[in-house]
Amino acid sequence: MYKGQGPLRRSQLIAPFGVGAMLVVKGGLSLISCGLDHWYKRESGVTTALDDGEFVVEEYRLQKLLGVHHFRLPPDFREPKRGTDVPNNNLTAPFLRFPRWHVCPHCERMTELTLTDKSRSKCEECLAQGKRVTLTQAIFVAMCDRGHLQDFPWREWAHSSANPQCDKPLRYSTSGGATLAAQRVKCDCGNAERSLANITGADPDGSTYLSRNLDRGDAEFLCRGQRPWLGTSDGEPCERPLRGSLRGASNVWFGQVASAIYLPEGTAGASSELVVLLRDLLQMRRIASVINILSSMGRTITPADLRTQAEMQLEPYSDSQIDAALRIIRGEEPAERGEAAREIAGEHPDTAFRRAEYNVLRAERDEAMLLTRRAALEDYEPDIARYFSSIMLVHKLLETRAFAGFTRIHAETEQQIEDRKRMLRRRLDEGEHDWLPATVVYGEGLFLELDEQLLIEWERANERRLTKHLRPLVEQYERVRRERGLREKNLSPRFVLLHTLAHLLMNRLTFECGYSSASLRERLYVSNHPSAPMAGLLIYTADGDSEGTMGGLVRMGKPGRLEPVIRRALEQAEWCSADPVCREMGAQSGQGPDSCNLAACHGCALVPETSCEEFNRFLDRTLVVGDVTGTGLGFFNLRA
Repeated sequence: MYKGQGPLRRSQLIAPFGVGAMLVVKGGLSLISCGLDHWYKRESGVTTALDDGEFVVEEYRLQKLLGVHHFRLPPDFREPKRGTDVPNNNLTAPFLRFPRWHVCPHCERMTELTLTDKSRSKCEECLAQGKRVTLTQAIFVAMCDRGHLQDFPWREWAHSSANPQCDKPLRYSTSGGATLAAQRVKCDCGNAERSLANITGADPDGSTYLSRNLDRGDAEFLCRGQRPWLGTSDGEPCERPLRGSLRGASNVWFGQVASAIYLPEGTAGASSELVVLLRDLLQMRRIASVINILSSMGRTITPADLRTQAEMQLEPYSDSQIDAALRIIRGEEPAERGEAAREIAGEHPDTAFRRAEYNVLRAERDEAMLLTRRAALEDYEPDIARYFSSIMLVHKLLETRAFAGFTRIHAETEQQIEDRKRMLRRRLDEGEHDWLPATVVYGEGLFLELDEQLLIEWERANERRLTKHLRPLVEQYERVRRERGLREKNLSPRFVLLHTLAHLLMNRLTFECGYSSASLRERLYVSNHPSAPMAGLLIYTADGDSEGTMGGLVRMGKPGRLEPVIRRALEQAEWCSADPVCREMGAQSGQGPDSCNLAACHGCALVPETSCEEFNRFLDRTLVVGDVTGTGLGFFNLRA
């Protein structure tokens, strides 16, 4: 993918190295991933996606959710071969040099290079003395919570002025201490020197030490709105507080990835399997190119247009069947009619999006990209089976993961999808630019649905105690929500219960089925709607192989194997290795990300961040297994 520096997998251009992210390549060079305007081009600037239909990915539900025409696979690098037609060869993943400020490790002089500089630049001052010293990049950058990023304002900070008039060389030095106070920047003018103490500091209201203290005047030094990943130093209006940071800090980039599980699609006059086959056929390179070209011209695509390109392949199908497939590709046809497409008035779009998957996963399917089988509950041990109304073995599933932008400082912000999409490219016009990167992965999983009657009885019997128990968690999230402008969440007891149970099972399954902890993922289906409640969870694993995974997860879901997994997970949840501190700390002040967990820590319920939908928040073992005082708040009681 990255010729001359080292390979990247396609999926890594979705996360963790999507647009706006930084990485360090061989030789210690820090780069930033370019905006979508630069994709599918050679270094010479000539567009090489001669057959861009090859990269097109369709997922009609996700396209509607994110408001795009289609998705595209990240480019992959292919060596041209003499005498062989290699389509779309020499495509590379575009990156730029960032930060631009560099330091000489010998004389400490700072030099600013360009974003496109590819050389291993030498210090000019040392060269004049006959020494060849390679410059190293500065380790500090500055950013704001709207996603903007820029070089640290070295000259402004050293002179304590938003508009310094001095242009003398800067020097960066360190005394070897362990704090930022040991890092200093000074100017050769002799009148400006300052340490970097507190440059990363910020208050709960969003104000930062850097913005408040850079200029000696009364005005704050605010964000300049720069977006170096777009290949420009120009800024846009922002005026948010600017925060200093190490370039490799974990909060410099959070990828926002939206995903969807494939659902069978049905249309009037065409069977589900037939429509799926047609959809795959219409995504062939030659046909997809015709569809994209005609769509960009605003023309209505007819079956006759496609038959001229692939007459033999389309011969078995009627015009009405081809028309039905075209409606699905254009996102005009909803999911299979009936229970899967059932809509609940006033339901949040995210919940409605999951409800379609929930309804499909509850039934057996035998599709090319979704194969599920219902396990007989009577075959499981009664003390475990009584808590579930359905256990589905998902032998094969297809997941589309789309890159929907990024955030900085906080993993979740008030930014809407349209604002995040605008940060990904310079050109904002629709048509050929109305797409987002995505990958398609295959896998397997377990779908568990709690018994709704038992769940309702548990909620009603403990209603007041559950409300009181969860109040610290709810109030803490409400404070965080107000500070960042986040959307409201229904942190109901069943949501916390399902979420914590998913984490406990994932942690246990890593010991039982051989998957790494980061390879398992959760997908929650929760609703308290009185006429259409949901209480399901999908634990799955997926990778880029079209054959899916090895079947280990499904095997662990079969009778005789799942019961020990659940039993051990619940037993381990009763006593964490950090107890009683884990329970007491959670009850007193909360713990974990944003202090939004109760009895849940790294020793018992947390999982890798890529596996969790809620950034390891909203967890509490007490709602799953109770506590040592016998409060009875736990849903599961295997000793009864």
